[in-house]
Amino acid sequence: MNPILWQPTSDALATSAMGRFQQRFGDRLGRPLGDWPSLWRASVDHQEDFWALVWEDLGVIADAPYTEALRDGALMPGATWFPGTTLNFARNLLRLDNARPAIIAYGEDGRREEVTWAGLQARVAALQAVLADAGVGPGDRVAAVLPNVPEAIIGMLATATLGGTWSSCSPDFGIQGILDRFGQIEPKVLMAADGYHYAGKAIDIRDKVATARRALPSVRQLVLVRYLDSAARLESIDDAIALDTVAVDPEARPSFASVPFAQPLYVLYSSGTTGKPKAIVHGVGGTLLQHLKEHKLHGDLKPGERLFYFTTCGWMMWNWLASGLASEATLVLFDGSPFHPGPERLFDLVAEAGVNIFGTSAKYIDAVKKSGLRPRDRCNLSELRTILSTGSPLLPESFDFVYDAIKPEVQLGSISGGTDIVSCFVLNNPLLPVRRGEIQGPGLGMSVDVWDETGGSIREAKGELVCTRPFPAMPLCFWNDVDGRRYHDAYFERFPDVWCHGDFAEITDSGGFVIHGRSDAVLNPGGVRIGTAEIYRQVEQIDEVLESLCVGQDWQGDVRVVLFVRLRPELKLDDELVARIRSRIRENTTPRHVPARVVQVDDVPRTLSGKIVELAVRDVIHGRPVKNTDALANPEALDQYRDRPELGA
Repeated sequence: MNPILWQPTSDALATSAMGRFQQRFGDRLGRPLGDWPSLWRASVDHQEDFWALVWEDLGVIADAPYTEALRDGALMPGATWFPGTTLNFARNLLRLDNARPAIIAYGEDGRREEVTWAGLQARVAALQAVLADAGVGPGDRVAAVLPNVPEAIIGMLATATLGGTWSSCSPDFGIQGILDRFGQIEPKVLMAADGYHYAGKAIDIRDKVATARRALPSVRQLVLVRYLDSAARLESIDDAIALDTVAVDPEARPSFASVPFAQPLYVLYSSGTTGKPKAIVHGVGGTLLQHLKEHKLHGDLKPGERLFYFTTCGWMMWNWLASGLASEATLVLFDGSPFHPGPERLFDLVAEAGVNIFGTSAKYIDAVKKSGLRPRDRCNLSELRTILSTGSPLLPESFDFVYDAIKPEVQLGSISGGTDIVSCFVLNNPLLPVRRGEIQGPGLGMSVDVWDETGGSIREAKGELVCTRPFPAMPLCFWNDVDGRRYHDAYFERFPDVWCHGDFAEITDSGGFVIHGRSDAVLNPGGVRIGTAEIYRQVEQIDEVLESLCVGQDWQGDVRVVLFVRLRPELKLDDELVARIRSRIRENTTPRHVPARVVQVDDVPRTLSGKIVELAVRDVIHGRPVKNTDALANPEALDQYRDRPELGA
């Protein structure tokens, strides 16, 4: 077994929300659930009882009772959750009305804004009136191009109060990326900022916003958030409303439209690197239940604690973060570069804000490690008890770095799920130890397994991450997928009636999980399936290498492994470094993992949410077009991968 790096306290079963829930669930079933495996197994074997107790125990606020927790539970897809009930998502988040902080927002430029619960209620009510005047009601869409600022949370909540559907993207999206997303859903209202800050620059996006408005004929009203300039206006759009000019009555409170459990709440988007992004529709009730479970039970998030996830409004972790309000937590937001003016920026914020749970990407943790920063040597992290990491597999060496250089006593929760479910399949757990290189375990109520290519369950071997039973956070549909074919093909084509997530994964001997990368990026030299994360783990421990990208190249009737490396500035790839890279891979994996070609590049292409795009590079080196470069943060990086002489011999 992998070594244990963190242990729950001896009284965790009695003091954690998960432990108390375990006792109550056992009482409901009429038998004790003595350990975590028993609790998880019961949660998937008795789904109706489990989710009903989540509903009751975690305090869902509803306007009408449900008739049953689960109908047609054998169908996947096709199960119906909590028929008969009506509720409002925003009401479940706006639980408090006092002078305590609901949001603390930081900007790269040094600004700090605090929004109390009472102030949040009043500002939501003010924007609700604007949206209602524009005709927004149940089912209508509000789209947003915003940095991670309080106005984004307020916009989402105001939309949800009316039963509307919210969809957002980051302001660094290109105009085509914005239109590829919002053009599908035909929003009635567009919210947008005049700009944002990144890496020491103020970036004005008013021309982009004006272009988007003209290209979206469904938009009746544009609401402008003047973030860079309090006097900014859009000369070409006379009817734009500046949000700061909307009067806020401190005593006003929003009203709440009552909608069904499966009312569309969010539209999120796939990365879109292989074509127009899929518009994935998530429901009110499923999102609320899943996030309450993940925050309160898996995260042990308590009222008044401070929750911070470094994210943009174009990544599903923003939606996940926003739901922290339903646990009566204070949200901490940040707009800007995590490395400006230096790698210490986010840790200084965590210390200043007294953050209890800090989430970020695996790539960020690795980049901080590469920078040489030791946050524990400069920051008071006494309030920090949990670090969460997602976006890509967290390397075992990054686990070591966290416990050595950040905080030895912290619970490190590697988590994995995705935009498809706006939540997690496998994640942190307050009742289990943290083992080096492993995700602690599956989510409660999530019938997660790893299958081989024949559909057989496997242990301590790599295969497909699947979920064999329905769960409330399954997407309702894809937008405009009238017959459901695209939805079916995305998740259920590989194994009938079983969700196949597209992750290459492994269940360890301790019951933890390891994600080895995306299945569609798996290498297949000589017919042996290799996860790219296995190679990245070795390569990125070499000091000269900042990051890498690995693909399979069709070659002489087989597949050969090609590794691209970005080195520290001023360094050049030479035979000695290539030999060290290959030697480390061979010694720590297998000879089949060793790349046939190692090629230096200056940049690694990635999506706007920061994920490297192996499939796009694979298309480029095979001379195939990349269908949607607007989904990339740095599409120009692809040029370095074209017509490389190293790949022709």
